Amino acid sequence: MKKILLTLVIFVGLIQMAKAQTDFNCEQTGMIVNVGSQEYLVSLYHGGPVYTLPFESNVVVWEITDNQGDIITQDTVVDDPHYLFNHNIPITDTINVSAYFTNAFANDINGNSINCLIEDQLYWKIDTYPNGISYGFWTFVHENLGMDQNNTTAIDEFQIDESKLKIYPSPAYNNVYLEGPKGNYSLQIFDIQGQLFHELNNINGHQNIDVSFLHSGLYLINVNHTKGNQTIRFIKQ
Repeated sequence: MKKILLTLVIFVGLIQMAKAQTDFNCEQTGMIVNVGSQEYLVSLYHGGPVYTLPFESNVVVWEITDNQGDIITQDTVVDDPHYLFNHNIPITDTINVSAYFTNAFANDINGNSINCLIEDQLYWKIDTYPNGISYGFWTFVHENLGMDQNNTTAIDEFQIDESKLKIYPSPAYNNVYLEGPKGNYSLQIFDIQGQLFHELNNINGHQNIDVSFLHSGLYLINVNHTKGNQTIRFIKQ
């Protein structure tokens, strides 16, 4: 009888956890610097993947850059809220952090799949112990929370008729498949810094696009059509 009750409690608990996924709020999700981070070794923690099911579908694209926008490190992490990186940036400088969290099989409070971007900066803060000895640690400048990317997709006011463009898979390894509009159009692939990596002109319909040459990270495909423009995000694994 005890085993039956225990099984029932676990089952109910799992149901409640599954239901909680509809309560995910990107705009209440943040990042922290883990205790133990050092001058040239930083450990970050993202709050999104911790309570979001299914865990195996939680993907965080991390991108760390310096003041000039040059990449220090970038990686795509699956089913893990932590990110550890080394750097050689002077502690007098700030470090830019971008973390793009997605889960295609979980819904947010608006019923959309999870697309949550957090951008912030790290700086080396000096503090003092009660005994007067000073110490330093990395912390976030703005303590920004997430921005729901489902509401910020760049679509021209003259939207493409076939506006429900689809791209898959995401994350992608070697190729992405775009269900493009009818008629001629062009597309460009940018990173989140706005750098152009690839361009195709005078194409139409569905496309199989080679992205094997891209580094891991978050990218944008901008589709230009006579009836409007649309930008779609995808993750390169």
